[in-house]
Amino acid sequence: MSTPTLAGAIRNRFSCRTYDGRVPDEKTRERLRTFFRGNARGPFGNALRFELIDLTEAERAELKSLGTYGVVRGASLYIAGAARKGPRAMEDYGYGMERNVLFATSLGLGTCWLGGTLNRAGFSRKIGLAEEELMPAVSPVGYPAGKCSLTDRAFRFMAKSDRRKPWTELFFDGRPGNPIAQEHAGPFAEALEAVRIGPSASNRQPWRIVREGASFHFFLQRTPGYDKMTGEIKLQEVDMGIALCHFELAAREVGCPGNWTVARPAFDAGAMEYVVSWA
Repeated sequence: MSTPTLAGAIRNRFSCRTYDGRVPDEKTRERLRTFFRGNARGPFGNALRFELIDLTEAERAELKSLGTYGVVRGASLYIAGAARKGPRAMEDYGYGMERNVLFATSLGLGTCWLGGTLNRAGFSRKIGLAEEELMPAVSPVGYPAGKCSLTDRAFRFMAKSDRRKPWTELFFDGRPGNPIAQEHAGPFAEALEAVRIGPSASNRQPWRIVREGASFHFFLQRTPGYDKMTGEIKLQEVDMGIALCHFELAAREVGCPGNWTVARPAFDAGAMEYVVSWA
């Protein structure tokens, strides 16, 4: 059986908070590290670095009662990383980290984005976070348990993890407010659907996309006040990086040409913030 591509892993990925306790073998861990080393830049050019860290039992006990770590069961191995501070650093981190997540998925491993109230201090020490770097999120990585815990199911329900906004709220043709019908999206329908089903903080799905001719313009629809609690780390900007990752991988998978470029459209986007275009 062939290994799924990163684009193919998009549909297989789910937020796994309950693991069976097995640690991936050294060959698998080295495959992850090798992938991380080649995943050092996002579409905006910010420097990224990712590491595979193994928390000791004492460290897991220390972190268990703090932040979102406490919802994870049975995992000791984590993907953590850093982005050098700069314009669009959050988007680049989201793009790069989601590539890691999808690669892990392609190896049969489970993952779960952890941001928000995450206790970053412990993970920051493990990777030697520098003053000029930020660590927006981490993810456990391991083998999913056969049965999700009650806590896992509760978090999925609260985060509406199995529900996504419809196309009519996310994707538009020519101008905001004029939805693209899925059957009229042509070969890019798969890329747009890959964005729609992507993970996001509290499942807010802040991305909006407007097709204009052969270009697809990406906008951020912020949730008022959402990012205040995380200071310099803007999780909805990280979410935009996940959207860029999914769109690019799916577009290239089906042979749709294009590259990321800054080409701000002329139409009025209202409260939406322009990010980048695929053209």
